[in-house]
Amino acid sequence: MLNIALFGPPGAGKGTQSEFLIEKYKLFYISTGDILRKEIAEGSTLGLEARSIIAAGGLVSDEIIVQIIEKTIQSNPNANGFLFDGFPRTYIQAYILEGLMIKLNTALNCLISLEVDEETSVHRLLERGKQSGRMDDNEKVIRNRLREYNEKTLPVLNFYKEKGNYFAVDGSKSIEQVSADIEVIVQNELSKSLMNIVLFGYPGSGRGSQGRALAKAYGLEYIATGPMLEQEIAKKTTIGKQISQLYESGKLVPDEIVVKLIEKKLEQSKGVKGFIFKGFPRTLVQSYILDGLLKKHGSSISKVIELEVPTLELISRLDARSKTNDCMPYDTSTEKIVKRLQEHESKTVPVINKYNHLHGVSKINGMGSFEEVNQRLSEEIENAFKTLTHN
Repeated sequence: MLNIALFGPPGAGKGTQSEFLIEKYKLFYISTGDILRKEIAEGSTLGLEARSIIAAGGLVSDEIIVQIIEKTIQSNPNANGFLFDGFPRTYIQAYILEGLMIKLNTALNCLISLEVDEETSVHRLLERGKQSGRMDDNEKVIRNRLREYNEKTLPVLNFYKEKGNYFAVDGSKSIEQVSADIEVIVQNELSKSLMNIVLFGYPGSGRGSQGRALAKAYGLEYIATGPMLEQEIAKKTTIGKQISQLYESGKLVPDEIVVKLIEKKLEQSKGVKGFIFKGFPRTLVQSYILDGLLKKHGSSISKVIELEVPTLELISRLDARSKTNDCMPYDTSTEKIVKRLQEHESKTVPVINKYNHLHGVSKINGMGSFEEVNQRLSEEIENAFKTLTHN
């Protein structure tokens, strides 16, 4: 879930950039004024209470506002996240929002502040006044509004500066450039909360077919070293030619080549919710490489899953696969199948044990139909998504 608070003085372009964020990241827009008017129009208990306060000339309390915001968030469980406009307005409301986010098992990813100097704001609003005919777009009123914004907003901005999730954007640039600057901030924040899954299992456990299906279902990028190497060969790239020469001489592709391809994939994949790694890491050395790669990109492993299938069933499946177009080089004889299983036992099981010690490994029964196994895996991933929060 992506949660953003967008700030900016009158004339900073907050409305335009709100539209950009909502469209780009499919966020639900929360304006305290809008949702308050909606509650009043619907005649809800909170709305009626707010209306009576307003009718008496009072200000609607934080207690009512936070209940309405909580209700709005809970009423939109399928939202990718929320864009807050007009909240928090005070230092106290900043604490209220923090507590609310904790209660809802999420967090505010960042506060983005569109910053323009006073004269730019005044000029823009005076120009807007000429077009709209709004009576409040005169210089005296504008300067009063700017002074009030600065006085009330400064403590809130300091609150998020101290937390380390405050980001300033130069709002005097063109609309397109401001949007681009905001996108860089949001993409960096998203990279910190990616769902990165390592899917383990002996050859024949169904990792490949399940990994591809899960990636498609949850908006994840599927990273499998085998297909990546084959793609380079098919494209006849420089790396592809190196790989072909290694294959022809019967040598293994070194980590240096595999890592370059994985890093390239990480850099090119934009807008994904995370990655599913199949076939990497196979060794303890590769596990340290993957940890380093993800850390370099501001991310880390979120979930480690192992598909468990009895050895005799694995041999049966691999033998059956050897008679199809999906045959792998190690499927061609029982001797090769056993050797590959032993290699997994000696090289990859220690990796699984390492991750079990660090993160905990979820063991999933790989027996049954494709749909049955997929359902078990899906439940595990959905639970992981629910607990994934940005620290």
